[in-house]
Order: sequence, then C-alpha cells, then structure tokens
Amino acid sequence: MAKNIQSLERAAAMLRLLAGGERRLGLSDIASSLDLAKGTAHGILRTLQAEGFVEQDPASGRYQLGAELLRLGNSYLDVHELRARALVWTDDLARSSGESVHLGVLHQQGVLIVHHVFRPDDSRQVLEVGAMQPLHSTALGKVLSAYDPVAHSEVLELDREAFTPRTVTALRAFEGELDLTRARGWASDVEETWEGVAAVAAPIHDRRRMPVGAIAITGAVERVCDDDKELRAELIAAVRDCARAVSRDLGAGRF
Repeated sequence: MAKNIQSLERAAAMLRLLAGGERRLGLSDIASSLDLAKGTAHGILRTLQAEGFVEQDPASGRYQLGAELLRLGNSYLDVHELRARALVWTDDLARSSGESVHLGVLHQQGVLIVHHVFRPDDSRQVLEVGAMQPLHSTALGKVLSAYDPVAHSEVLELDREAFTPRTVTALRAFEGELDLTRARGWASDVEETWEGVAAVAAPIHDRRRMPVGAIAITGAVERVCDDDKELRAELIAAVRDCARAVSRDLGAGRF
C-alpha cells in the first residue's frame, strides 16, 4: 500500500485549520496547533502563499486562506450547480432528439464531459463522463472557444491536430468558424473529430452572463444531418432551447 506524502498531509491540515479557526492565525499558533516546528510550518506556509492558497496580512503577519483556494472552490460549486440544473433539461433533450446529449466545461485546454445522457434506445453505449474532448474540432469546444475568452486564448496556443480531412486547423479559417458560431449562437462538428459522427452545441451562461459550459447533441451523421450533411434544423433549435433553459435556471435571464 502506497504511503501518504507527509508534506501534503501537513499542508492539508494547515488549510483545514485556517478554514475552521479564527479569521487569521499567526505562525506560532499554526505550528503549535499542528505540533510542527516553526521552521517546518513556515516553509509550508511560504509554499501555500506562493501558490495563492494562503495570504499573509502585511500589518499583523498572520495568515488566512487565499483567493486561489476560493476560486477553486467556486469552480467546483459552479460545475456541481451546472450539472444539477441541467439534469432534467438534458434528459428531455435526449428523449426528444433520440440522440446522446453531452454537457461540457473548459478544463486543462480541452472540454471535460461532466454529464452524459445516453441515446434512448437499446444500443450498447459507453458513459463518457470524465472524458476530454478537443477544443478546436468538437461542437462543444468551438462553442466554448467562441464565448469564453480563456478558452479562446488557449485554443489559439494549441497545436490544432487534423483528426479527419474535415478538421479546420488553419488559424484564419478557425477564427472564421468562431465568428460564425457567435453570429448564429451554435457550433457544429460534422466528421471533424470522428468519422461518421456529427454534433451541434450551444452555450450556457450563468447569472453574470458568463459562459460556464455548453450542451451538445451527438449522433451518427445519417441521423443528425440531412442528405447534404447539413445539421437538421429541428436539432439545432432543440439544443439551443435546452441551453437557454439551463441558462435561465442559472439566473441568466433571456438571451
């Protein structure tokens, strides 16, 4: 059985202490509470401070939790709330469209699938929650890149790999795709990532009108597209309506 890393255990204990005690604690208080030498405690605090997890008050020298820890906590809560708000709407979307529905968020220069509703038939399917999709070639990724400034800057820095002959990799052409996505309010992926697979996605906004995720319908080209490989209009409308409904539940109001 692998041993726990002592320094990480001590750092975690320190964060719990700062979270549960007084607003600010001095070095001596922290060291004595955790039964640590002052030098050891100070070294851990310096590291946590450098990473933004702990802040030191300049006047008193006391320590408190930092903004980076709050940001990470809010990120978890945002994703948790997003998934909870989307449950009913995505179930309805899968049932009405007859196709798989994915809910994705920006994560580590890609799209993290945080919710997946199976296509409502008896076919064998694999749960994709936790899977990563590329930003530049998927409908979910294009929506996030079009509406989220962080995703946009990240996708421009990536090596935009050509997964199929239809993948858009050239910068000018890709920026044109994002302009089109913003103009019409949805993004498409017709065999740009996987042969024989098409998807349409729309953005989800929160109460601050900030993009927090995207919803996509994904399925076989012959079902999702018409004979000219154009996405079916009723599926585009359905995924946009679903994204708007989730956005309203998150407090975004009407779009």
